[in-house]
Amino acid sequence: MTTPTHDHPTPPGGPDPAGSGGSTVRDMDEPPKGGSFLGYLLRKLGGALTSMILVVVLGFFAFRMLPGDPVLKIAKERPMSPAQIAELRSQYGLDKPVIVQFWDYLVGVFTGELGESYVYRKPVSDLIVDYLGPTLLLTATAAILAIGLGLWLGQLSAWRRNSLFDKMASSTSLVFWSVPTFWLGLILLMIFGGTLQWLPTGGMITPGLDPWSVAGIIDVIKHLILPVITMVAVVYAQYLMVMRASLIEEMSEDYLTTARAKGLTEDEVRRKHAVPNALLPTITVVFMHIGGLITGAVTVEAVFSWPGLGKLTFEAISGPDLPLLQGTFVVFSAIIIVMNLAADIVYRWLDPRVRRA
Repeated sequence: MTTPTHDHPTPPGGPDPAGSGGSTVRDMDEPPKGGSFLGYLLRKLGGALTSMILVVVLGFFAFRMLPGDPVLKIAKERPMSPAQIAELRSQYGLDKPVIVQFWDYLVGVFTGELGESYVYRKPVSDLIVDYLGPTLLLTATAAILAIGLGLWLGQLSAWRRNSLFDKMASSTSLVFWSVPTFWLGLILLMIFGGTLQWLPTGGMITPGLDPWSVAGIIDVIKHLILPVITMVAVVYAQYLMVMRASLIEEMSEDYLTTARAKGLTEDEVRRKHAVPNALLPTITVVFMHIGGLITGAVTVEAVFSWPGLGKLTFEAISGPDLPLLQGTFVVFSAIIIVMNLAADIVYRWLDPRVRRA
């Protein structure tokens, strides 16, 4: 008796190399493998470079549209003859054609020579280096506190959705988010610096103190309190709302039910399973808003006379001090572009779905 044979269809790609009899097992739900990290990085770097070029071009022409002539403003401060005004205009290169000024500006940007400030009579690059430290101290302190407070309150609000705590935390954060930064800063300044006189009203350190001594460090911390509170109060709501929305979306996933079935407590389910997954979209917001936080320091530094890039920019606008404005604009924009690039890279590293996209 002859055993009947069955012909197995040949796969479209040819015979099965694994010898599985022509039947292949493939998970149809598995997303396709994405491109290499190098290709992804090059695309993002190309986008960042394009943005930076547009910023450099905009940084020149936009400030040329500001009202006011910096040379005439300098001439008002002390008597000057028309010949002296013409000489000053020639010294600053403002008598050259715009296209020549633009070329000199481009060469300065790529060589690090951003020109000389009309007001401070110092190289713009040196001024930026001198004033960058206080800005980083202020914004880094505010960013750490705002991110920590926002993420902590956001995950608690989501886990206790529609509770009194959730309603109070969400509504309070939205109120602060809606308040103008300069208005909140002035209110805090009047209450705690003026009426109560608990804290300093401006500056970074009391004149005469060594910033590296114990007394100097304590004094800097006191000067930090009001501007940091102002920035944190306005910013932390963004992280709270994003974290809350992301965690609420995760709370309906099946893996949390499985974790509970294994006997984990609600606190363990939240901390070990739900929150790590909810952090993925939040990380992008964190990186993107760190750059925005630094640029947002302009208002806070002006209100509290904090000696940083924000105060420097505010003073340059009143000139207008064109080289200084152009330099700070390029620096602020570069920080935002770098933070956005970092957000894209970190998010791809954390989320496998992005790596396969």
